[in-house]
Amino acid sequence: MLGGRIPWGVREEAVLIGVYDSGYGGLSVLRHLLAAFPDRDFLYLGDSGRAPYGGRDVHTLLDFGEQAVERLFEEGCRLVIVACNTMSCVALRHLQRHYCPPEGDRRVLGVTIPAAEAAVAHSAGHIGVLATRRTIASGTYPTEIRKLAPGHRVTSAAAPLLASIVEEGWEDTDVAREAVRRYLAPLAGIDTLVLGCTHYPFLEDAFRAALPTHVHVLDPAPHVALRLATWMERHPGFVEPGSGRLRVLCTGDPDAFVAHGTRFLGRPLPPVETIAEVGGRLAPREGHVEPRGQVVRPKRDRADGGTAG
Repeated sequence: MLGGRIPWGVREEAVLIGVYDSGYGGLSVLRHLLAAFPDRDFLYLGDSGRAPYGGRDVHTLLDFGEQAVERLFEEGCRLVIVACNTMSCVALRHLQRHYCPPEGDRRVLGVTIPAAEAAVAHSAGHIGVLATRRTIASGTYPTEIRKLAPGHRVTSAAAPLLASIVEEGWEDTDVAREAVRRYLAPLAGIDTLVLGCTHYPFLEDAFRAALPTHVHVLDPAPHVALRLATWMERHPGFVEPGSGRLRVLCTGDPDAFVAHGTRFLGRPLPPVETIAEVGGRLAPREGHVEPRGQVVRPKRDRADGGTAG
């Protein structure tokens, strides 16, 4: 049932902020949120066991988004930040309409509008967007940018390998520099580059080396934190501070999440709790042991009582 327990003794009047991402990358957004709101309580959900999202079909993303947001609401969050660009571009409106009626006390916010606003503020008229295939296919960034600046030109390109390069820790390698150079080729002539994936800011040096010096390289993460501050000024019901606690959930291997996540967050993570999909929802799971070799599960009875074949 949605709207369940408030974890680890947080005062009921405190507003717990959920941050949802496909895996580790959203921790770079959380880093800025923690700096901007040091007295707030955060719950981070990284769907690392099902990442990456960039090549997923739309309906699978909607399912994943529903499961994650429901889990965060069950844990006591009233405000959820969708830090994943792919999910923000594809599923944000669905999640808002499904879970946030105007008369309700829950909200789901994304990262695309703060990024679009910042890009328009910096651009002289030609904005480039580099992101995952699904983010680019959604057309969300050009749509939001043109709402703000109808005369601006937007050129977009997918860069599916860059997230994996970052997760491997290969940012300062010839592989990374060559990949960045090739992905930037379709964006010739831009004056502002939106890094439309939370992994890409870790390649900022490679981007700057490959671009003309006048091109502004935009990491949306700090702008998300700034935009949230102004949003809270307009929504005082979400402003109650907590005690500065951070809790982390992931759907994959928690040890791997800690190892990778510390680099993205820029500081050690608290103990990471494991959740997994059970019956179409994300549920807590005790421990995480990956079986080796061939795996056989007990045969499940068919609902209609029939037999396979």
